[in-house]
Amino acid sequence: MRLTKYAHSCLRVEHDGGVLVVDPGMFSDPAVALDGADAVLITHEHPDHVDVEAVNRQLARRPFVIHAPAALAGTLGDAAEALHPVAPGESFTAAGIPVRAYGGRHAVIHPDIPVVENLGYLIDEVVYHPGDALYVPDDVSVDTLFAPIHAPWSKFSEVVDFIRAVAPRRVFALHDALLNANGYAVLDRQYTALSGSTYQRLEPGSRIDG
Repeated sequence: MRLTKYAHSCLRVEHDGGVLVVDPGMFSDPAVALDGADAVLITHEHPDHVDVEAVNRQLARRPFVIHAPAALAGTLGDAAEALHPVAPGESFTAAGIPVRAYGGRHAVIHPDIPVVENLGYLIDEVVYHPGDALYVPDDVSVDTLFAPIHAPWSKFSEVVDFIRAVAPRRVFALHDALLNANGYAVLDRQYTALSGSTYQRLEPGSRIDG
């Protein structure tokens, strides 16, 4: 399995000829990430996780299935026809790759902001993308975690405790497009020291083996 990390929260997974894309949002060069996609996973409806225009443009070129919380039906526009609603605890196959959904709710940003549906996805039983929540799967040993290192809803200590609770072999930075060079330097150093796992932040477009 080959993983390509695009900016912010977007991943592209290539395995046995199938192409699966997770969270092609507005910060992540979604047109490139979606090229040739057989299926798409969307964690939740916020535009930094789904660029609706880009998804609709790619669907017009090549059909694919969108797996996402049911609430995305009201966000996707014409692309809602391709939606396969997913519920927490559900297992399914996307682009020929086994996937399991976890969680159900976005982390609280502020009490005055509505909490939307959010799913984390365990891909091929080894790679976990939590979206915008710190839900810990308690029934699986995660090998590779993509952890949201910075967000309006997050606190550094809580993210460190999340990584420690998941206890992956390795952890890569996710959800980092709002940081500048100063923030990268501070957080990379702190997560390396405190996460308890091998930590790395990948430049957009970097490829690794899953």
